[in-house]
Amino acid sequence: QVQLVESGGGLVQAGGSLRLSCVASGSRSIFGNGAMGWFRQIPGKEREFVAGISRSGGSIKYSDFVNGRFTISRNSAKNTLYLQMDNLKREDAAGYYCAESTVARAVARVQGYDYWGQGTQVTVSS
Repeated sequence: QVQLVESGGGLVQAGGSLRLSCVASGSRSIFGNGAMGWFRQIPGKEREFVAGISRSGGSIKYSDFVNGRFTISRNSAKNTLYLQMDNLKREDAAGYYCAESTVARAVARVQGYDYWGQGTQVTVSS
């Protein structure tokens, strides 16, 4: 089975930065990688797309609210996904979840992904 473990969340002031990481293991050691993405969720709300990256890393998608502030990347050799988050806003506070698809193409919906991490919490103060 695929295991995804996020890290890098924490408490930052508005305008600050965080870099989230997601390390994949398990089935990834046997099968090829798929697209990966970041989603976020606050209590009582639906999980929403943040950013996605294709299997090769050549295609990237961002949600509109990112507005140039975040950068998604992946390091295939390390089997690690990253989300560099700059100029964080209060409304960015949420649990951030790493996800992997079994297909190569990144999509901006929960249904497009098959495996999920446990999440890492981002808290933004003012």
